[in-house]
Amino acid sequence: MATGNDLLSEVTAIFATNWESREGQQVPEPTSVALGNDAVKLNATVLYADLAESTNLVDSETASFAAEIYKSYLVCATRIIKDEGGVITAFDGDRVMGVFIGQTKNTSAVKSALKINYAVTQLINPALNKQYPNKQYEVRQAVGVDTSELFVARTGIRGSNDLVWVGRAANYAAKLCSLRSESYASWITKDVFDAMLEEVKTSSDGRPMWEQRIWTARNNMTIYRSLWRWRID
Repeated sequence: MATGNDLLSEVTAIFATNWESREGQQVPEPTSVALGNDAVKLNATVLYADLAESTNLVDSETASFAAEIYKSYLVCATRIIKDEGGVITAFDGDRVMGVFIGQTKNTSAVKSALKINYAVTQLINPALNKQYPNKQYEVRQAVGVDTSELFVARTGIRGSNDLVWVGRAANYAAKLCSLRSESYASWITKDVFDAMLEEVKTSSDGRPMWEQRIWTARNNMTIYRSLWRWRID
């Protein structure tokens, strides 16, 4: 059992030890980062896909039904993220985090968001209604996407550790999910919007797919939201 002196000694060492960091060319695995003050710097785009109102779901439905909703949503989101070239880096209950790198990382992440919206509205909810015609429950969700430099470190202790993603993109992508409203399931920052390709900005007939908004909670930062879906064939 760790004593107070043990913990203080470890914390003191963390603050006193110089960091060793290196530029990353791929999304790191936990084993590629040392437990000490070792880190990988990565220019990346982060996607968070978050199931809405999961607390109400587990409070009002059976555990088995809630588990089916969780599994359906996370399976679809995970497969879409990986199909678009993203790497799954974390699951947190009812949400999943994906990291994209490369020249088209923003376009790939945004396309994933639009495809997840399609999966929920056109695949999951119809299948849910067919299996449970008397249920009033509807799956709702939101996806947040941001891009920035990330400082990826390994945290925890030997035998119980994982990577921690330090940087704006990881925090903002997660917080954007809380902005969900009505049919607007996809939320991205201006940095993502400016960098992504035209194919995910406007439809084939020239209509804009995104609506500009102001994020008052983040110093009136410019963000974009979309109710569009990207068809999965």
